[in-house]
Amino acid sequence: MADDKVQESVVFDDVWKYYPLYHQITGGIKHFLINMPSAVRQMRESKFWAVNGLSFVVNKGEAFGIMGPNGAGKSTAMAMIAGVIKPSKGKVTVYGRVAPLLELGAGFHHDLTGRENAVLNGILLGMTKEEIMARLDEVLAFAELGEFIDQPIRTYSTGMMARLGFSVAVHTDPEILLVDEILAVGDENFQKKCFAKMDEFRDRGITIILISHDRTTMERFCDRIIELKDGKLARTYQPQRQSN
Repeated sequence: MADDKVQESVVFDDVWKYYPLYHQITGGIKHFLINMPSAVRQMRESKFWAVNGLSFVVNKGEAFGIMGPNGAGKSTAMAMIAGVIKPSKGKVTVYGRVAPLLELGAGFHHDLTGRENAVLNGILLGMTKEEIMARLDEVLAFAELGEFIDQPIRTYSTGMMARLGFSVAVHTDPEILLVDEILAVGDENFQKKCFAKMDEFRDRGITIILISHDRTTMERFCDRIIELKDGKLARTYQPQRQSN
């Protein structure tokens, strides 16, 4: 008998993440030294909790959206999924190979050409040099950068970097694709091309986790959406997606 149990891709189990708040010394060095024990204790206890007891599950093959205002904890949650940062408390479990698109130009060397950066970024995302070289023509064709592909990345616009970063990521055979607002900088035709590629991924059972401030886009694409507020889960819902 076939096992029809839903498989999990990402699990957040009571996850908390804080960043220390650093305060300027007031009252002068003499005052600080006289009151050092209490001053140091106060500095250690000053924390900004970016994520507060967050629990949710992303199922395998799901298109999952994370929404919320600036400072809600969206990017912190995505960074923990990517393994860039660790939770302060709780546990984040990820099942599968992750291709993150979290920050424009992350992993790019601005003195290298687009072609050279495509190879470098592919290796950083877990491919061997042989694997990325075998797919390089396909990667560059998808990016549609023309003669700029052999120019240094420092000459690129944000949209051009988004094209190259997305193209490399989707050609690494990810099991989980993370996309954090990066598509907002591309032109309309390239955005359509990217979403068509992500539709193809979803049809193949690849998990996609997307952050965007564009509710229309999120509800058009995602199977399920969570909304965060002050680092906490405020709402979970399934949008009524319209067929294209």
